[in-house]
Amino acid sequence: MNSVMNEQINFILNGKSVSIEIDSSQLLLWTLRTEFGLTGTKYGCGIGFCGSCTVLIDGVAERSCSKTIKEIANKNIVTIEGLSNEGVLHPVQKSFIKHDAQQCGFCTPGMVMNAVGLLNENPNPDRKEIIAGMNDNLCRCGSYNHIMDAIETAAEEINSHK
Repeated sequence: MNSVMNEQINFILNGKSVSIEIDSSQLLLWTLRTEFGLTGTKYGCGIGFCGSCTVLIDGVAERSCSKTIKEIANKNIVTIEGLSNEGVLHPVQKSFIKHDAQQCGFCTPGMVMNAVGLLNENPNPDRKEIIAGMNDNLCRCGSYNHIMDAIETAAEEINSHK
């Protein structure tokens, strides 16, 4: 007999307070996809290696496949679906489009979220810092040069509005 204990978990999801009664050991990735219908966060490797499941947790890029729903209680979670503001794309999203920084698009949500986390921590990174900050996000299509260019452009745009 399997005895799963559900818990009430409260957090902020894409700017809205949410509460869900759920098995608190369920991974954040699956909660986002199955309970909230937010499928932009992708399942890649399932072990936190590839970065396709990256979301922002309190502004920091984190792997949602490695976090239980209990670990994010009372935190602020932003997925790719919540990154734009009232229909206006985030500068990183705009730069990815401008620089054609996606091919198949599977890794793109995780890349964008990791780049936003990087720019939250270091708003003016040089090329080496961008490479180091993005090193753990994998792109099977090899769009890395376009991704680096997009992040540099996004950083310039963000810094020009300060």
